[in-house]
Amino acid sequence: MTSSRARPASRPQPQARPIRLGPRSVAALVLVGALGLAALTWPFFSGPTSQVGAHAKDAPWLFAGLLVLLVGVVAATISESGLGPKAVAMLGVLAATGAALRPIGAGTAGIEPMFFLMVLSGRVLGPGFGFVLGSVTMFASALLTGGVGPWMPFQMLSMGWFTMGAGLLPGPDRLRGRGELAMLAAYGFVAAFAYGTFMNLAGWPFMDALSSNVAFDAHDAVHTNLARFIAYCLATSLGWDLGRATVTVVLTLTLGATVLKALRRATRRAAFETPVTFEGSEGDHAGAAPVTSPGRTL
Repeated sequence: MTSSRARPASRPQPQARPIRLGPRSVAALVLVGALGLAALTWPFFSGPTSQVGAHAKDAPWLFAGLLVLLVGVVAATISESGLGPKAVAMLGVLAATGAALRPIGAGTAGIEPMFFLMVLSGRVLGPGFGFVLGSVTMFASALLTGGVGPWMPFQMLSMGWFTMGAGLLPGPDRLRGRGELAMLAAYGFVAAFAYGTFMNLAGWPFMDALSSNVAFDAHDAVHTNLARFIAYCLATSLGWDLGRATVTVVLTLTLGATVLKALRRATRRAAFETPVTFEGSEGDHAGAAPVTSPGRTL
């Protein structure tokens, strides 16, 4: 005999939502992005008669101090937008994991597994959280590996952009499975080269123009310096960037499904944007059950 009692329908699990940003956070991100682009691309706009090149030796330190302060402002603004202890804890765990992954292949043909983790984290947690995560991860990695120098703020900014871009990709609610992994792998491949290009821009203008025919020369025209920069990238970083891009693609396609599932499950359980509330007071409703966030009982 079969039982006539119907089984209760299981409630569908809520989708993991990216952490939303407020207007101040968006304004701060735009400000940091604009100043960062200016700090990286000034050689192409200075012109032959500009006096910027006369202070080339001071520029890395000035830009470094400025960018560190701006990234700090962005982190503080995003924290004011509602990131509670649970989000901060996840930020710390992911940043520590990324910082620990980076030294695995440091100095070996661009084998840097931390990049694939940044792509997947930005995809699940959103562009704002991704920007802070990328910056904090690179800062922690620099402290861990002893890579602190005038280049570090540019690494933090570039990694923040790298992770934020994954959060801006389309279709977070509809695209799943192999299609999503293919999109993330393609993004990781292109963004790995973009990261290398930004880091080349951070150091290329300060090469001695007399020592190389691919160095920046403030007296040359913009198109001449652009050709020099392209030659510089091909000669110095193409192999490293290709290795970084290849590792990111391989790890995304092989481990991406498992990592995405774990990140989305952790995000659903954490319920970052669900406030914890209580119904009534101790004397009014002695037997009333507290109303809490999903999966939590207080």
